[in-house]
Amino acid sequence: MIDLLTGFGLRLSIGICLIGLLARGVIYIKGLNWQLDRVAYTAHPVAGLKGAARSIFFWILPFASRGWRVQPRMTLLFFVFHAGVIGIFLFLFAHNMIFQKTFGVSLAVLPRAAADGLSWGAVISAFFLMLRRMVTPEVRILTTASDYMLLLLSAAPLITGLICHYTPAGYSFWLTAHILSGETLLIMIPFTRLSHAVLFFLSRAQLGMDFGIKRGGMKGKGMAW
Repeated sequence: MIDLLTGFGLRLSIGICLIGLLARGVIYIKGLNWQLDRVAYTAHPVAGLKGAARSIFFWILPFASRGWRVQPRMTLLFFVFHAGVIGIFLFLFAHNMIFQKTFGVSLAVLPRAAADGLSWGAVISAFFLMLRRMVTPEVRILTTASDYMLLLLSAAPLITGLICHYTPAGYSFWLTAHILSGETLLIMIPFTRLSHAVLFFLSRAQLGMDFGIKRGGMKGKGMAW
């Protein structure tokens, strides 16, 4: 069972994830309309690309943008959670053994202490992100049942992985649950709000192009708006 999940199951889930995200990206880009958005995307590519790169750069760094600085606690939780989810998936020693076996490639490996710290940090951050959705009025009113489900699904591979790591009892059960939850998460990414794994960068690029071309960028340089 484990061999099936870490072989065919892993290839299938990663394939669905990557193809789905590619499709979401293509649909997003094809949906851009310079007349409706009032942004001359292709007419001013250099200014647009500079604005896009600047926007993405400052939003992938903690506290680099004003949006991150005005909510410091949320920013800390957000980055710790994402660092744990992404870092553990890509750089955990056990995962890289599977990548090597299944795909013939492996990445750098985190030291055990760093991996433990990232895992616990992400789980604790997930708890407080869940709590925030429950108790903060402006967030609670926008939260649906699917938001709670997706947060739990995102944390499930970390939680089951920690249980495998620290609890020898029922190891086979928890290992299977760990792999299934991780592969389910991968499959769900393109079909849910988790598609922000790609759409975050595309939307930031779009906004950056807007600002780079007309809002303080090329504004007043013979443009229609």
